[in-house]
Amino acid sequence: MMAGCTTTARPTHTTKPVIPAEYIAMYGAIEGEPFPIGPADLSRVEPRFWRREVEYPTHEPTGTIVVDTQARYLYLVGENGRAMRYGIGVGKAGLEFEGNAVVQYKRQWPRWTPTQDMIAREPERYGPLASGMEPGVTNPLGPRALYLFKDGRDTLYRIHGTTEDWTIGKAVSSGCIRLLNQDIVDLYRRVPNGTRVVVLQGPHVPSAASQALTTS
Repeated sequence: MMAGCTTTARPTHTTKPVIPAEYIAMYGAIEGEPFPIGPADLSRVEPRFWRREVEYPTHEPTGTIVVDTQARYLYLVGENGRAMRYGIGVGKAGLEFEGNAVVQYKRQWPRWTPTQDMIAREPERYGPLASGMEPGVTNPLGPRALYLFKDGRDTLYRIHGTTEDWTIGKAVSSGCIRLLNQDIVDLYRRVPNGTRVVVLQGPHVPSAASQALTTS
């Protein structure tokens, strides 16, 4: 059963940043999908959480995904001490797993099923969805999802998309690890099944990853 990757967060309003043209293009609508993927509203996302290539010294091999839940970043380790960095929103389920896992499989426009705990807690809301929710723009997993397993078992930990732009960089009431839809589509393209994933919880030694080198 899929994890309960939903949210009840509410948007917050901040001063609108000046958005460079390359980011407007990067986060524009995506064509050719079975369901619409509209442009991200970057005015609701702090610029430090926009996708970019950064310095990231690490002992993890190239191709590893590192999820830093405290800093609200996901890194895809590259070569020569670099990584592609994505801003993330972290839900309750995203704080319940730590350590190593693998991307057992990926799905485009996945189905979503609420957990038994969610159904028991809010039967009127989630009971009608007990058999699963079809893919689409209202599906909590968004257009792509990565399913994490450890030692052959499903962790119920998902890395997925969201249309709730304002939740990126924040802790939300429920869910796993969410990226802007454009970012999860980009990450999905870059990683194969079997990709190693390291999930970090709590404080750890910071790196130079906060210093952006180039956009991508």
